[in-house]
Amino acid sequence: MKAIIPVAGAGTKLRPHSYTQPKALIPLAGKTVLSIIIDQLLEAGIREYIFVVGYLGDKIQDYIRVNYPHITAHYVHQYDRQGVGHAIKLTAEIVSHDQVFVVLGDTICEYDVREVVNSQCSMIGVRKVEDPREFGVAEFGEDGFITHVVEKPTIPKSNMAMVGVYKIIESDQLFTCLESNYRTGLRSHGEYSLTDALDCMIQMGAKFKAFKTESWFDCGRKETLLESNSLLLKKYAIPEENYGFVNTVIIPPVSIAKGCTISHTIIGPNVSIGENTTINYSIIKNSIIGSYSNLVDIVLDDSVIGNDTELHGETRSLNIGDNTSIDLG
Repeated sequence: MKAIIPVAGAGTKLRPHSYTQPKALIPLAGKTVLSIIIDQLLEAGIREYIFVVGYLGDKIQDYIRVNYPHITAHYVHQYDRQGVGHAIKLTAEIVSHDQVFVVLGDTICEYDVREVVNSQCSMIGVRKVEDPREFGVAEFGEDGFITHVVEKPTIPKSNMAMVGVYKIIESDQLFTCLESNYRTGLRSHGEYSLTDALDCMIQMGAKFKAFKTESWFDCGRKETLLESNSLLLKKYAIPEENYGFVNTVIIPPVSIAKGCTISHTIIGPNVSIGENTTINYSIIKNSIIGSYSNLVDIVLDDSVIGNDTELHGETRSLNIGDNTSIDLG
């Protein structure tokens, strides 16, 4: 089985951070979105990965090379972003006839990955949502199998949204449908959709079961990114760690990377700080701070601060990209 992870999106809803960093590498609870996905799949025994890269794709490749040198990694470039279906279609030659496990690069879910990987039929991850019109939606028959999937329906017939995780046994059929949709120009909302290809497979007789996810973290926007950071810190943060910072109070959960210098500061709760960052005389809660930043005399709440950023003064809520210098004094 090969895992396909599309990470070519520009991450427009996370700007300014996604101008200089792929959204899959945005820091989250001491990790990244991409590392959480890969770690889940590695635990389930998947060792071969296909990354569909595009915007800032070299940073994805560098990250994989440094942090996951032991996996077999392939890179496919999606220069013209025409949707997830188009991205998956580009992997056909590498996949060959193998089964595939597709996880969208901005999707973090909690589920029994090993059980899904070892299942004897194709599967789609779903979760009940209040308003399914913004998602791909799965409909079910009396036998429990999925009978129809549709992308962002105007009038949904189901409230079970697809979360962006797919285990597909019939990969030949998948690529046949992707190619057919591309050849005939079948698009949903202006893009070649993976959902349309899956529905094509279902109509051809492929059997899909659904698996429900315990949690589904939205990492596509600043507000939901911070909420996901808070929830994931409870899972990944090291509790009650003695950091030994001078005159500093740590209120868990927090994640503070190596090389940080912090003094006369209150950190937490729900704070992630990247490596080699300096913070003095500040109060920070519910925030994500990038690496190699310098913060002095700052009060931050519900903020996302990029790498190599310098902040002096006092404020309450910021959304600042990399390589920024601001004096609020």
